[in-house]
Amino acid sequence: MYVFGIDVGGTSVKIGLLNDQGDLLESWAIPTDISNNGDNILYDIADSVKEYMKTKNITNHDILGFGFGLPGPVFEDVAIRCPNLGWVDVNVREAFCVAYGKSVTVKAGNDATVAAAGEYWQRNIKGDVVFITLGTGVGGGIIANGKVIDGAHGGGGEIGHIRVNFEHPQDCTCGLQGCLETECSIRGITKMARTLLEKGDLPSVLRNDQTLNPRVIFNEAKKGDAVGLAVADKVGYYLGIACASIAVTTDPKTFIIGGGISNAGSILIDNIKKHYVNFAHFAVKDMPFELANLGNDAGMYGAAYLVISEAKH
Repeated sequence: MYVFGIDVGGTSVKIGLLNDQGDLLESWAIPTDISNNGDNILYDIADSVKEYMKTKNITNHDILGFGFGLPGPVFEDVAIRCPNLGWVDVNVREAFCVAYGKSVTVKAGNDATVAAAGEYWQRNIKGDVVFITLGTGVGGGIIANGKVIDGAHGGGGEIGHIRVNFEHPQDCTCGLQGCLETECSIRGITKMARTLLEKGDLPSVLRNDQTLNPRVIFNEAKKGDAVGLAVADKVGYYLGIACASIAVTTDPKTFIIGGGISNAGSILIDNIKKHYVNFAHFAVKDMPFELANLGNDAGMYGAAYLVISEAKH
């Protein structure tokens, strides 16, 4: 049996065909048509999938279902709000069946939560997992007892909106202030470096860099740049605070750090650990932190897992 894992982003939709053992057999991408409040997105996906199935001689009897990862909170397969797509209260299960022209099994979840499921599934972790993705935003996902935790309102795993900055809180796009996302996203880290460069007198090669971004900042930190090291330390500080709060609530087997910023590697993990132990309760001090390893494919794996885990239960 096969499963389609579908990761819907604001620019492109990644579609993967997996078998029920979790092997990604083939994948491709199509553009995301956000015109007309995203009304065409599910039809475009359905058309692309049907065309692919036709070329591969795959029938509906071979398909276990369709899993979706979506950029916004999801509750019981309803996309509550996905601003990047123009969706509000879209019942993905019902809408995709209409677009596909047939009643099929459909499961949907938040993209970061779904990515967490992908990492959990592929690593075959025996225990609960907390996944944090650091990129344009800061997202997360919690897997408990093998199940994705969406919560009662679709807000489970919204780790990016834990407040970590109480001294000089910045406005967050969510409407709150001082969120983890305001400090540890691409924009937040870049702004942190610029502030240090403008207000401080630390020596730094970053002063002359016109393409300032987290990759450059962390690369210079690895070479010993004073501003780069200060930024890496502060990012670790904020993530350490957030993870300590999460750990005493969920006590996971491990934290997995993903997203583009996680490409910084061990310098990021080491700084998180350094600060985490200062905030963590004694019962959860000895906590593993790992780097994600599925990259951009995590969403496809996780979306497929939603379908497969449902079938097994």
